[in-house]
Amino acid sequence: MKNNIKTTWRKVKLGELVIPGGSVSGPFGSDIKSIYFRPKGVPIIRGNNLTMNIDKGRYKDDDYIFLDPKKFEELKKAEALPEDIIITARGTIGQTGIIPRNSKYPRYIISANQLRFRIDKQKADPLFVYYQLSSKYMAQQMQNYSVNVGVPNFNLTAARNLELLIPEDINEQKPIADILSAFDDKIEVNNKIIKTLEEMAQEVFKEWFVRFRFSGWQKVKFVDSELEKIPEEWKVGYLGDGIYSEIIKPKVKKFEGEKIYLATADVEKNEIVNEKTKISYNNRPIRANMEPVLNSIWFAKMINTYKVLFFFEGNKEDIEKYILSTGFMGIKALKDMQYYLYLFINSIEFHQIKDTLVQGAVQEAITNTNVKQIQFLVPSETLLNEFNKKVEPLLIMAYKLKKENQKLTALRDLLLPKLMSGETRL
Repeated sequence: MKNNIKTTWRKVKLGELVIPGGSVSGPFGSDIKSIYFRPKGVPIIRGNNLTMNIDKGRYKDDDYIFLDPKKFEELKKAEALPEDIIITARGTIGQTGIIPRNSKYPRYIISANQLRFRIDKQKADPLFVYYQLSSKYMAQQMQNYSVNVGVPNFNLTAARNLELLIPEDINEQKPIADILSAFDDKIEVNNKIIKTLEEMAQEVFKEWFVRFRFSGWQKVKFVDSELEKIPEEWKVGYLGDGIYSEIIKPKVKKFEGEKIYLATADVEKNEIVNEKTKISYNNRPIRANMEPVLNSIWFAKMINTYKVLFFFEGNKEDIEKYILSTGFMGIKALKDMQYYLYLFINSIEFHQIKDTLVQGAVQEAITNTNVKQIQFLVPSETLLNEFNKKVEPLLIMAYKLKKENQKLTALRDLLLPKLMSGETRL
């Protein structure tokens, strides 16, 4: 096997696999500044369109800002097309992406922080090269190359010199890429279904408890309340009031073994960092340890940060596996209000209220005192039970698909280095 690998696989630099002129840096920042942005035009690829270690897909084909088409013509050298590989040069080093064949737009342009590589299809399969570059090993190589000057940098020369291990025969590359892409395609399909299920549950919440179009609403009498006119049998509650929910306070606790640490948001990047990093402790106390409990909803406390986690009966088996940083705040739902409060806390309106309470304060994160100022409507017990029957199957199905994705991701991550190194042959 080893002799076979030596004769059929070879090391090659990334720069050797591109067409002439196929590797370019993004335009200077001054050439692509905001005065050239338009509501429509050529989409600009940024770091948010790429992923680290393919954990969230090969490419995120949305959330663009657009460049004026006339300005694009001046900067056309930085054009990106379907099947081009994009690497982050400044910022989060190790981020990669490959523009899908069936992309939303016919052409793109990379930002000042990205590099573009257009693979010569006579030499290599672009998808195979992408999987090589997106491996954890290669991400580490990029980070090792980077030069820290205030912000991490990874230049075009360093990227061209990245060494890849590829089969000599391109027909051997394609099946490997196809196997890995089959995992990612299934994960992507599941993610779309998950998104649809969660949106359906959120829509039921809005229809019933925001627009008041629940079953039989026409026959219900509406009365004045602290918030607005509400159905006569409804009440107004406060988060963490001890009646409908309570705040989960951090505790110092010891444990043995390994748990998954869900870290909080980075204010500058506006994202959760170190998500799903495993940590091990042997009977060591953890300061202000946060552990999920049944029927708990957790959200990032920092301003302008949107992240919500939900631990309910469906994922009871996971509760003992996780530890959350104190950058999260936990609300334990009482009186069968877990689905209702989850969808309320998961709404854009809730986060707008949260941020409003933080603005003007010394801290950049919401406090227990702030949270207890947040009011919400409490529907009648009968309506709440009917609501639970509608949304519980949707959220449980979404959770099961998330679990399936975890297994698919683990299997893909197991196969990726083996297939990319030639250790496992087809």
